[in-house]
Amino acid sequence: MAAELSVTAKGQITLKRSVLEHLGVRPGQKVEVDLLPNGRVELRPANTSRDISAVFGVLKREGQRALTLEEMQKAIIAGARGK
Repeated sequence: MAAELSVTAKGQITLKRSVLEHLGVRPGQKVEVDLLPNGRVELRPANTSRDISAVFGVLKREGQRALTLEEMQKAIIAGARGK
């Protein structure tokens, strides 16, 4: 994927929607830029660890049912007891 961007008189660029979608970045979110050798840059979404919704579903495993809160509590207790 390649996109050509224009630089304004203030030295700013606006990223095209296709670039933002590729990065998974929405309005109001931030991006990080690394300056690389030979005038190249790397652009990526900024760390969004403060957004709790980023962890939703992270433990979901295909083919496994979700545990109830009671089942989770029993597993925690059993683990604490070394079982």
